[in-house]
Amino acid sequence: MACVSSSSSFVCFPLSRPISRTTRLGVMAATTVKAEAITIEKSGVKIVRNPPESKLTELGVRSWPKWGCPASKFPWTYSAKEICYLLEGKVKVYPDGSTEAVEIGAGDLVEFPKGMSCTWDVSVGVDKHYKFE
Repeated sequence: MACVSSSSSFVCFPLSRPISRTTRLGVMAATTVKAEAITIEKSGVKIVRNPPESKLTELGVRSWPKWGCPASKFPWTYSAKEICYLLEGKVKVYPDGSTEAVEIGAGDLVEFPKGMSCTWDVSVGVDKHYKFE
């Protein structure tokens, strides 16, 4: 029996013969595990981490306009609900009236509510697809 583990799964399979260390390393390198989507809601911001490609396709994310900015800090108010998908970047969003930051980054599908005012603290430049509703 050979077993391969990653941070989110553990898989075992039967072997017909013993395997060498090199082969075991090859099996581990060839095994990829896709993290499951995780949904978080914090201070009115909804975040789906690692959304499945099928969800992005269903929403038409790749056809949305793109926006980007370098590392910076600025205030922002949402005059409409925004849904965005971060291709690159790392941001701490500080909603007005909240003491906690909402952290978002590359691979996150994020929904900001209409009327929310906040400060964006961009530590790694952002490239994102976005849609206002």
